[in-house]
Amino acid sequence: MLCLRVYLKISSDCGFFPMSRKLHITPGYKTSGQQKAPRSLTEAAVTEHSRRTDFFNMNPSLVALVLSLLATVAPQSHDHHDMAWVNGYRQSFNFQCAHGEVLVATRSYFSEKDGSDRLWSFECQATPEGLGEPSDCWWDDINRAGIEWTSTCTRNGLVAGVQSKYFESVLDREWQFYCCYYKRRCPYSCMKTNDIPEYYREEGELVIPSYGYFIRGAQTTFSGVLRDRQWKYILCRMTDFDCEFENL
Repeated sequence: MLCLRVYLKISSDCGFFPMSRKLHITPGYKTSGQQKAPRSLTEAAVTEHSRRTDFFNMNPSLVALVLSLLATVAPQSHDHHDMAWVNGYRQSFNFQCAHGEVLVATRSYFSEKDGSDRLWSFECQATPEGLGEPSDCWWDDINRAGIEWTSTCTRNGLVAGVQSKYFESVLDREWQFYCCYYKRRCPYSCMKTNDIPEYYREEGELVIPSYGYFIRGAQTTFSGVLRDRQWKYILCRMTDFDCEFENL
Protein backbone atom coordinates (compact mmCIF):
# COMPACT_ATOMS: atom_id res chain seq x y z
CA MET A 1 0.00 0.00 0.00
CA LEU A 2 1.27 3.44 -0.92
CA CYS A 3 0.53 6.09 1.69
CA LEU A 4 0.76 9.77 0.75
CA ARG A 5 0.00 12.96 2.54
CA VAL A 6 -1.16 15.53 0.01
CA TYR A 7 -1.09 19.22 0.87
CA LEU A 8 -3.20 21.58 -1.19
CA LYS A 9 -2.73 25.32 -1.35
CA ILE A 10 -5.96 26.82 -2.64
CA SER A 11 -6.54 30.36 -3.79
CA SER A 12 -9.81 32.05 -2.88
CA ASP A 13 -11.17 35.55 -2.75
CA CYS A 14 -10.24 35.65 0.90
CA GLY A 15 -6.58 34.63 0.39
CA PHE A 16 -4.78 31.33 0.73
CA PHE A 17 -5.30 28.49 3.12
CA PRO A 18 -3.74 25.01 3.46
CA MET A 19 -5.60 21.75 3.73
CA SER A 20 -4.15 18.30 4.41
CA ARG A 21 -5.61 14.95 3.50
CA LYS A 22 -4.07 11.52 4.02
CA LEU A 23 -4.76 9.18 1.12
CA HIS A 24 -4.28 5.41 0.92
CA ILE A 25 -3.90 4.16 -2.64
CA THR A 26 -4.33 0.47 -3.42
CA PRO A 27 -4.21 -1.42 -6.75
CA GLY A 28 -7.27 -0.70 -8.87
CA TYR A 29 -7.03 3.03 -8.14
CA LYS A 30 -9.39 2.82 -5.17
CA THR A 31 -8.84 5.64 -2.73
CA SER A 32 -10.04 6.61 0.68
CA GLY A 33 -9.28 9.61 2.80
CA GLN A 34 -10.29 11.54 5.83
CA GLN A 35 -9.37 15.15 6.43
CA LYS A 36 -7.17 15.95 9.40
CA ALA A 37 -7.11 19.59 10.42
CA PRO A 38 -3.67 21.17 11.07
CA ARG A 39 -2.89 22.47 14.54
CA SER A 40 -3.18 26.01 13.24
CA LEU A 41 -3.32 27.47 9.76
CA THR A 42 -0.35 29.79 10.39
CA GLU A 43 1.85 27.06 11.83
CA ALA A 44 0.96 24.61 9.08
CA ALA A 45 1.66 27.19 6.39
CA VAL A 46 5.16 27.87 7.79
CA THR A 47 6.30 24.35 8.66
CA GLU A 48 4.93 22.54 5.62
CA HIS A 49 5.46 25.08 2.82
CA SER A 50 8.66 23.54 1.45
CA ARG A 51 7.32 19.98 1.47
CA ARG A 52 4.10 21.04 -0.29
CA THR A 53 6.13 22.86 -2.94
CA ASP A 54 8.47 19.90 -3.48
CA PHE A 55 5.60 17.46 -3.79
CA PHE A 56 3.76 19.40 -6.46
CA ASN A 57 6.93 20.15 -8.40
CA MET A 58 8.10 16.54 -8.39
CA ASN A 59 4.83 14.63 -8.80
CA PRO A 60 2.35 16.58 -10.96
CA SER A 61 0.97 13.50 -12.72
CA LEU A 62 0.45 11.62 -9.45
CA VAL A 63 -1.32 14.59 -7.89
CA ALA A 64 -3.67 14.79 -10.88
CA LEU A 65 -4.46 11.09 -10.61
CA VAL A 66 -5.15 11.27 -6.87
CA LEU A 67 -7.45 14.25 -7.26
CA SER A 68 -9.28 12.73 -10.21
CA LEU A 69 -10.21 9.60 -8.29
CA LEU A 70 -10.88 11.15 -4.90
CA ALA A 71 -14.16 10.12 -3.26
CA THR A 72 -14.64 12.00 -0.02
CA VAL A 73 -16.36 10.57 3.06
CA ALA A 74 -17.23 13.07 5.77
CA PRO A 75 -18.59 12.48 9.29
CA GLN A 76 -22.03 13.79 10.15
CA SER A 77 -22.16 17.55 10.51
CA HIS A 78 -24.76 19.28 12.64
CA ASP A 79 -24.84 22.27 10.31
CA HIS A 80 -26.70 20.79 7.34
CA HIS A 81 -29.78 22.97 7.03
CA ASP A 82 -28.37 25.30 4.37
CA MET A 83 -27.80 22.51 1.82
CA ALA A 84 -29.89 22.36 -1.35
CA TRP A 85 -31.51 19.03 -0.52
CA VAL A 86 -33.78 17.61 -3.22
CA ASN A 87 -36.04 15.88 -0.68
CA GLY A 88 -37.43 16.01 2.81
CA TYR A 89 -37.33 13.00 5.13
CA ARG A 90 -39.67 10.20 4.01
CA GLN A 91 -40.42 12.09 0.77
CA SER A 92 -40.08 10.78 -2.76
CA PHE A 93 -37.95 12.72 -5.21
CA ASN A 94 -37.07 12.87 -8.89
CA PHE A 95 -33.81 14.54 -9.91
CA GLN A 96 -32.58 14.90 -13.51
CA CYS A 97 -29.56 16.70 -14.89
CA ALA A 98 -30.05 19.13 -17.75
CA HIS A 99 -29.71 17.76 -21.30
CA GLY A 100 -26.07 16.95 -22.04
CA GLU A 101 -25.07 16.80 -18.37
CA VAL A 102 -24.32 13.83 -16.11
CA LEU A 103 -24.15 13.27 -12.35
CA VAL A 104 -20.77 14.17 -10.82
CA ALA A 105 -21.44 14.59 -7.07
CA THR A 106 -23.76 13.32 -4.34
CA ARG A 107 -24.23 14.15 -0.68
CA SER A 108 -26.53 12.67 1.96
CA TYR A 109 -27.37 13.22 5.64
CA PHE A 110 -28.85 10.51 7.89
CA SER A 111 -31.48 10.93 10.62
CA GLU A 112 -32.64 8.01 12.76
CA LYS A 113 -35.51 10.00 14.30
CA ASP A 114 -36.88 10.83 10.84
CA GLY A 115 -37.57 7.28 9.76
CA SER A 116 -33.90 6.29 9.43
CA ASP A 117 -33.95 8.24 6.19
CA ARG A 118 -31.51 10.53 4.39
CA LEU A 119 -31.61 13.95 2.84
CA TRP A 120 -29.98 13.98 -0.61
CA SER A 121 -28.36 16.54 -2.89
CA PHE A 122 -26.82 16.07 -6.34
CA GLU A 123 -24.69 18.04 -8.76
CA CYS A 124 -24.31 17.73 -12.53
CA GLN A 125 -21.72 18.76 -15.08
CA ALA A 126 -21.69 18.94 -18.87
CA THR A 127 -19.95 16.04 -20.60
CA PRO A 128 -16.75 16.70 -22.61
CA GLU A 129 -17.36 18.06 -26.08
CA GLY A 130 -15.77 15.00 -27.67
CA LEU A 131 -18.43 12.74 -26.18
CA GLY A 132 -21.14 14.47 -28.20
CA GLU A 133 -24.82 14.81 -27.37
CA PRO A 134 -26.88 12.02 -25.77
CA SER A 135 -28.99 10.27 -28.37
CA ASP A 136 -31.41 8.69 -25.89
CA CYS A 137 -32.25 8.84 -22.17
CA TRP A 138 -34.46 6.55 -20.05
CA TRP A 139 -35.28 5.38 -16.52
CA ASP A 140 -33.48 2.10 -15.88
CA ASP A 141 -34.60 -0.83 -13.69
CA ILE A 142 -36.09 -0.20 -10.24
CA ASN A 143 -33.95 -1.39 -7.30
CA ARG A 144 -36.22 -2.49 -4.46
CA ALA A 145 -36.12 -1.29 -0.85
CA GLY A 146 -34.83 -3.39 2.04
CA ILE A 147 -32.37 -5.50 0.01
CA GLU A 148 -28.84 -5.26 -1.34
CA TRP A 149 -28.55 -4.53 -5.04
CA THR A 150 -26.17 -3.67 -7.87
CA SER A 151 -27.34 -1.56 -10.78
CA THR A 152 -25.49 -0.32 -13.87
CA CYS A 153 -27.03 1.68 -16.71
CA THR A 154 -27.95 -0.59 -19.61
CA ARG A 155 -26.79 0.14 -23.20
CA ASN A 156 -23.50 1.60 -21.90
CA GLY A 157 -25.43 4.56 -20.47
CA LEU A 158 -24.19 7.18 -18.01
CA VAL A 159 -26.12 8.23 -14.88
CA ALA A 160 -27.81 11.59 -15.45
CA GLY A 161 -30.43 11.48 -12.71
CA VAL A 162 -31.96 9.60 -9.78
CA GLN A 163 -35.44 9.02 -8.44
CA SER A 164 -36.41 7.39 -5.16
CA LYS A 165 -39.45 6.44 -3.10
CA TYR A 166 -39.46 5.90 0.67
CA PHE A 167 -41.18 2.89 2.29
CA GLU A 168 -42.15 3.21 5.96
CA SER A 169 -42.61 -0.56 6.32
CA VAL A 170 -38.90 -1.28 5.80
CA LEU A 171 -37.43 2.15 6.67
CA ASP A 172 -35.64 2.23 3.33
CA ARG A 173 -35.94 3.51 -0.23
CA GLU A 174 -36.23 2.05 -3.68
CA TRP A 175 -33.94 3.60 -6.28
CA GLN A 176 -33.89 4.11 -10.03
CA PHE A 177 -31.19 5.64 -12.24
CA TYR A 178 -31.87 7.97 -15.16
CA CYS A 179 -29.42 6.92 -17.88
CA CYS A 180 -28.27 8.56 -21.11
CA TYR A 181 -26.73 6.92 -24.16
CA TYR A 182 -23.91 8.61 -26.07
CA LYS A 183 -23.71 7.28 -29.65
CA ARG A 184 -21.86 3.97 -29.55
CA ARG A 185 -19.26 4.83 -26.92
CA CYS A 186 -18.16 2.04 -24.59
CA PRO A 187 -16.97 2.08 -20.95
CA TYR A 188 -13.51 0.91 -19.93
CA SER A 189 -11.12 1.12 -16.94
CA CYS A 190 -14.09 0.77 -14.59
CA MET A 191 -13.72 0.72 -10.81
CA LYS A 192 -15.76 0.99 -7.63
CA THR A 193 -15.35 3.60 -4.94
CA ASN A 194 -14.91 2.65 -1.29
CA ASP A 195 -18.05 2.47 0.85
CA ILE A 196 -19.87 5.80 1.04
CA PRO A 197 -20.46 6.60 3.82
CA GLU A 198 -17.52 4.76 5.38
CA TYR A 199 -19.76 3.71 8.28
CA TYR A 200 -23.54 3.41 8.47
CA ARG A 201 -25.40 6.51 9.65
CA GLU A 202 -22.58 8.88 8.75
CA GLU A 203 -22.83 11.75 6.34
CA GLY A 204 -21.71 10.58 2.88
CA GLU A 205 -20.22 12.55 0.02
CA LEU A 206 -18.90 11.65 -3.42
CA VAL A 207 -17.20 14.10 -5.78
CA ILE A 208 -15.96 13.08 -9.23
CA PRO A 209 -13.64 15.69 -10.78
CA SER A 210 -13.85 16.12 -14.55
CA TYR A 211 -10.89 13.93 -15.50
CA GLY A 212 -12.74 11.55 -17.79
CA TYR A 213 -14.53 9.34 -15.24
CA PHE A 214 -18.32 8.98 -15.22
CA ILE A 215 -20.85 7.37 -12.86
CA ARG A 216 -22.42 4.30 -14.48
CA GLY A 217 -24.22 2.85 -11.47
CA ALA A 218 -23.72 1.60 -7.93
CA GLN A 219 -23.43 -1.44 -5.70
CA THR A 220 -25.16 -1.06 -2.33
CA THR A 221 -25.42 -2.94 0.95
CA PHE A 222 -28.27 -2.55 3.42
CA SER A 223 -28.16 -3.05 7.20
CA GLY A 224 -31.40 -4.50 8.53
CA VAL A 225 -30.32 -3.55 12.07
CA LEU A 226 -29.16 0.04 11.49
CA ARG A 227 -31.65 0.60 8.63
CA ASP A 228 -29.14 2.41 6.46
CA ARG A 229 -27.41 1.84 3.13
CA GLN A 230 -23.79 2.09 1.97
CA TRP A 231 -22.88 2.82 -1.65
CA LYS A 232 -19.98 1.85 -3.90
CA TYR A 233 -20.34 3.94 -7.02
CA ILE A 234 -19.26 2.37 -10.32
CA LEU A 235 -17.00 4.76 -12.24
CA CYS A 236 -15.79 4.28 -15.82
CA ARG A 237 -13.99 6.05 -18.59
CA MET A 238 -15.63 6.17 -22.03
CA THR A 239 -13.93 5.46 -25.35
CA ASP A 240 -13.36 8.43 -27.66
CA PHE A 241 -14.36 6.28 -30.65
CA ASP A 242 -17.40 4.21 -31.57
CA CYS A 243 -17.34 0.56 -30.56
CA GLU A 244 -19.38 -2.49 -31.53
CA PHE A 245 -20.50 -3.61 -28.08
CA GLU A 246 -24.08 -2.76 -27.18
CA ASN A 247 -23.95 -3.36 -23.41
CA LEU A 248 -20.93 -3.72 -21.11
